[in-house]
Amino acid sequence: MPRYYFDLRDGETFAPDKDGQEFADLDSAEYEAACTAAQIGRERLPASDAREITIEVRDEHGQRVVTVTVSMTITRVKPVRVA
Repeated sequence: MPRYYFDLRDGETFAPDKDGQEFADLDSAEYEAACTAAQIGRERLPASDAREITIEVRDEHGQRVVTVTVSMTITRVKPVRVA
């Protein structure tokens, strides 16, 4: 089975995956990356200055094959006063 590596970018922080995981195919690795990015985003984005989490998936040859990005945008709107 092919091995895929999931590198994490959290704001300015980069954490490379040195061990990787085996998956049957790229679709399975992509699904895992999407689930992982969503989970990390739920946990970190609301409490952090970072507004984007990115998982970069590399194959066993070190080539990036998938990038999954989860972001949060917060916009404050000043209420309009009604006379």
